[in-house]
This record gives sequence, structure tokens and C-alpha cells, in this order.
Amino acid sequence: MFLNDSDLQAIWLTVRLAGIVTLILLLVGTPIAWWLARSKAWWKGPVSAVVAMPLVLPPSVLGFYLLLAMGPNGPVGQLTTALGIGLLPFTFWGLVIGSVFYSLPFMVQPLQTAFESIGERPLEVAATLRASPLDAFFTVAVPLALPGFLTASILTFAHTVGEFGVVLMIGGNIPGVTRVASVQIYDHVEALEYLQAHRLSAVMLVFSFVVLLALYAWRPKTVKGA
Repeated sequence: MFLNDSDLQAIWLTVRLAGIVTLILLLVGTPIAWWLARSKAWWKGPVSAVVAMPLVLPPSVLGFYLLLAMGPNGPVGQLTTALGIGLLPFTFWGLVIGSVFYSLPFMVQPLQTAFESIGERPLEVAATLRASPLDAFFTVAVPLALPGFLTASILTFAHTVGEFGVVLMIGGNIPGVTRVASVQIYDHVEALEYLQAHRLSAVMLVFSFVVLLALYAWRPKTVKGA
């Protein structure tokens, strides 16, 4: 068999993680991107810097502080313990939270750019037709920013699939729970199983190429039809 059962399990866990993170960030990142695109407040700069910080921060650093926050002495860990949820480190949902923070800029920045490219005119026209701000957002802004939504979703999904440092810091290496594809490749290399590592790496390489090919092949069509 080209891939063994543990490889397939890791791939399925990775796809599940990336899908959930993408959906969460669509819900969380859209209002953040809309506010950043429309706001003129002085704290827009600091908020933008915080959102973009995972782009320059080493994954191990981000994972370490998230691990402390979600640990038994951290504020998040104490809250989840008080709610009866338990501690999140070394669980699948701990991976989800860490991945949401790590992939946040890949959702917010393309959406912010898409919202800014709309301009004021379409929203002003909607206002003259007595559309509420919420109606104008869903009936005008969202359809016009649809290419940005697709780009942001693809980039977020692909970036989450390729995570390693944050995942390893927060989730460790538990088969079927936190062992994603990148960690599985690391395990193969560490065990000198280069053939298995090569096969799984080849699958991830093909996936990355297909994602980027779809993204770049699709974008000119949207620009042409705009």
C-alpha cells in the first residue's frame, strides 16, 4: 500500500483540523477584516500588528505562550477547568485553538484587502436605497468580496495543513488525536523510515501544488469578470 494506516489517519486528522479552523476563521476573521477595512480609529494600527504577528513570530514561541495560557495555571486553562471542559493542551480542540491564532492573518488580510477594494460608492448607493448597514454588508459587500473569501479560505486551509511548530508545542504527538501529517513525516524521518516519509511528503507536495495552481488559475478569471 502506498500509505499505511497511520499515514492515512494523520492525513484525515489534518484535513479535519484545517476544515474546522477555516470555518471558525471565516466567522471570526470576517468582522475583524471588515472593521480593519472601514475603521479610522487610532488603534487600527496596533490591532493590525497583533493580527499579523503570527507571520513573523516563530511558531514555537506562539505555541509556547498558548501552551502556558491553556495550561493549568493559565487564564484559559483555569476557565476551561471551571467550566468542566478540562485542559486543552494535547487535545484536538487545543490544536484547533492554536491553529486559529496561527492562521488568523491568512484569513484576515485577504478579506481586508477585498473589502477595501470595494470602495465607498456601492455602500453609499445601498444606503440611499434605505439598506441598513447589516443589509448592505450581506447584499453588497459580501458578494463583491467573494473572490477575497475564496482566496482567504484556500490560504487558511493550506497554511493549517502545513503547520508543525505550533501543533507540536500544543498537541504533542498522540496518534489519532494530535498527530497531523507534518508530525507524522517528522516521526518517519526520526525513525529512519525515509521511504514512508518520502511518500507522505510527496502527497503533501502534490496537495500544495494543486492548491496554489487552483488559486492562481482562478484569480485571473475573477479579475477579468470584475
